[in-house]
Amino acid sequence: MLKTLDKEIQNATLTFTNQRALFWKEKKILILSDLHVGKSAHFRKHGIAVSSEVLLHDLEKLEYLIHHFQPEKVLFVGDLFHAGYNSDLDLFKDWRFQFPQSFILIRGNHDKLKCEIYDELGIECIDEALEMAPFTFIHHPEELEDKHFYISGHIHPGFVLKGKNERLRLPCFAVSDQQIVLPAFSRFTGLDTKSLKGNFKNIVFTGGTIFEV
Repeated sequence: MLKTLDKEIQNATLTFTNQRALFWKEKKILILSDLHVGKSAHFRKHGIAVSSEVLLHDLEKLEYLIHHFQPEKVLFVGDLFHAGYNSDLDLFKDWRFQFPQSFILIRGNHDKLKCEIYDELGIECIDEALEMAPFTFIHHPEELEDKHFYISGHIHPGFVLKGKNERLRLPCFAVSDQQIVLPAFSRFTGLDTKSLKGNFKNIVFTGGTIFEV
């Protein structure tokens, strides 16, 4: 079930979703990070039984978001792919060409395919960062510069929700005065609850809710 939370950031309306993606209303851009297409096939290649259903579930979720928000562009903030060309990329290619939207990728540390493969997949590939005022999109900013507001991925942020007798680790968007760190879109990733330092608020979500802590 889709749940959303709207926030005004840098005079832009951003819709945070419990489906691990962000929608920029004024520009009609769907934004996500760390889909890691090819990860399940990479594990299978190395003798670890991981079903391709992992990827199919992620693509089904993304397809739902595209139909719901009707974006003009889909922007991947790094690690769209996980490894070299494998059978999962054939699945992704068949899936991708259902959609007329522009697909844009800011390369992450895992995005190491040859440029012609991105062209064959109908994906505009950007090597380092994309400036689209008022935001700078980059997979993993090493240093935050003044007068920039960054939207990034890479870290797979999580939040520990503490109850009286239990601790629950949940994915989240991490938001500061200068940065949004997106959750990993794929469920086949871990959660990092320790790396982010500083004054971050967390927009935490589950399958049925989204809330700020």
